[in-house]
Amino acid sequence: ELGGIGFFLGGIGPDGHIAFNIRGSDHNSTTRILNINYETAAASATDMGGIEMSRNKAVLTVGLATITRNPSATAIIMAAGEGKADVIRHSVEDDPSILYPATCLQKIGGSRFYVTSGAACMLTGRKQARLKAYSKIPCREKESIVTDITARLNKPIEMVSLSDLKHDINGSVLLEKEAGFNLEKLVGEITLNYSERIARGVQEIKNTSFLHTAPHHDDIMLGYLPYILHLVRQPTNFHYFATLSSGFSSITNSYTLSMLSNLEAFISTPGFTKIFANEKDYFDPGNIVAKNRDVYQYLDGVAANSPEMRREGEARRTFRNICEISGTIQKKEVMKKADFLKRQLLGSYPGKKDIGEIQMLKGMLREWEEELLWAHLGFSCDNIYHLRLGFYTGDIFSSRPQWKRDVRPFLSLLHRLKPDVVTVAFDPEGTGPDTHYKVLQIVASAIESYSRTVGKGLKIWGYRNVWQRFHPSEANIYVPVSMNSLAIMKRAFEICFASQKSASFPSPEYDGPFSELACKIMIEQGSAIKKVLGRDFFGGSRFARIRASRRVNLIREMDVEEFLQEAHVLRQLME
Repeated sequence: ELGGIGFFLGGIGPDGHIAFNIRGSDHNSTTRILNINYETAAASATDMGGIEMSRNKAVLTVGLATITRNPSATAIIMAAGEGKADVIRHSVEDDPSILYPATCLQKIGGSRFYVTSGAACMLTGRKQARLKAYSKIPCREKESIVTDITARLNKPIEMVSLSDLKHDINGSVLLEKEAGFNLEKLVGEITLNYSERIARGVQEIKNTSFLHTAPHHDDIMLGYLPYILHLVRQPTNFHYFATLSSGFSSITNSYTLSMLSNLEAFISTPGFTKIFANEKDYFDPGNIVAKNRDVYQYLDGVAANSPEMRREGEARRTFRNICEISGTIQKKEVMKKADFLKRQLLGSYPGKKDIGEIQMLKGMLREWEEELLWAHLGFSCDNIYHLRLGFYTGDIFSSRPQWKRDVRPFLSLLHRLKPDVVTVAFDPEGTGPDTHYKVLQIVASAIESYSRTVGKGLKIWGYRNVWQRFHPSEANIYVPVSMNSLAIMKRAFEICFASQKSASFPSPEYDGPFSELACKIMIEQGSAIKKVLGRDFFGGSRFARIRASRRVNLIREMDVEEFLQEAHVLRQLME
């Protein structure tokens, strides 16, 4: 009666939904109740307190026809980050379709998308403008254009023709920009570059000290565990692992309660009674030997196929964690604190900000999981650093990193370990996980200071995992991944990261364990590279690791100057 909506402001979901009108919604739909899909449930999990609260829910939504009824309405969609780039491109460039609900806005003259550079990066006009702005198109851009053509046409690189480039939007710009363009020469250069990167991925590295860093406790594993499996076999290498956040927000109340209940079940068993009687300092939080024994107890239970042994290992570590929280190793006082924490959890609800002691306990459960993982490869707690930096608070809008609180502890670690290689989660512009961006900036600030006096020859390895992925043209180390490596990654994730088997904050891209999504990404990247190099390159190689390859793991190596420049550009985009 009032003429329809005059002003609409919204975001856009991973499936292209607006106002919860999920993929498949009719453009004539009106305000209604509907059941959301998995992608929308996963994207809403952070606000709802976990996927277990958002899955299989119905929503009351403004319909697409309701939004567009008034032809003079102003409708604004906002999006940030490269994670939204593909859906933005389809919503803006495709014809109206129920596959991308936001395409309905094309009928309104006053509709606009306000997006960041990252979210706009796949728009045809934006990419063409970038290519045309170059005085000479860089090799990386050429690789990207030709690699994408091989994938789109599903043909080997040597079969790509000038006609294929001419009929490709970006390929045509390449032909326009380069007088006397030689396709055969370019194909040869790309093939050589890709083969050299594969060779780097199987090159034996010796006498090298690695500091592997991560925002969260499973990020390294999901990013490049197949590479680590080979790097650790060289006895002259040294490996250290540092997680910069405590990661408590990814542990559910129900999982934490299960660990407390498990402790209650074991506290009076003969095994615990013997420890209390004979090893007075076993549960001292500073007893590294005993911490390692907790880990061995659990992994021995895995090897013996004994759930009882595994649960006892978990109970030991839970008791030890509460000793640290309560500041005492006295059994009575520790169990009193455990009961208090249990009552706090029972009186809470998913999504509620936890009290400090609950946050600490949840973070310790994550640390335990990481220790189990690296113990698979023979690394003890001495090799693992849980920094628990203060920027990570659990607030909706967490604070920016600070020098004294966040950067200085990591800088001190650099000075103590003096690594030759530092790895870092190297995501592009994105809205999340926000922790990845902040950790990258902390690492960059520390390395900038460190390199002034010490780390002149330091190398930085950027990795990505389930949240973002490299295009083959962006990486310079291609690690062949065998079926054996993938089996190890899947099994180790299942054994070690019990809290994440059904992650509360999963990727909207895949409904399953993160380890399976990581494998899926490596399959896709390996397929793109095989289109360039050909199956004979892999099947006929003299290296067994290359012949055994079924996937590829991408890494980007940088020197300090290049890394700091990339971090600076990202900071300008984000801030």
